[in-house]
Amino acid sequence: MAWKPEGYTSVAPYLVVDGAQRTVEFLLTVFDAEPLRMHPVGEGRLGHAEVRIDDTVLMLADAADGWPAIASHVHLYVPDVDATWARALAAGADPVQTPEEKGDGDRRGGFRDAGGTTWWISTQVA
Repeated sequence: MAWKPEGYTSVAPYLVVDGAQRTVEFLLTVFDAEPLRMHPVGEGRLGHAEVRIDDTVLMLADAADGWPAIASHVHLYVPDVDATWARALAAGADPVQTPEEKGDGDRRGGFRDAGGTTWWISTQVA
């Protein structure tokens, strides 16, 4: 038996957010995430959820007693930073930084979702 699920990386970001189901839907829309495991705990809340974005599994849950929502920052490389930026804003994200080239070979920008996570996205251009 394998020591981790097939297709999982050894490290996975874990987000504790307000509105985990809403965050999952956002990730499906913006990053074409693949839903994996969902463990509802009633009243539209998720005790644990997993989605795959490209080659990475992201885990998340709704805030609960003793587990408050924490504002996090996550960076993703995407095939088209401008198209991803547009999808995020159309899905209700708040802009943090319009995509631009910073002189390091990447074009990058950022936005914040309704759950409080700031997503930094980049496409290597040089």
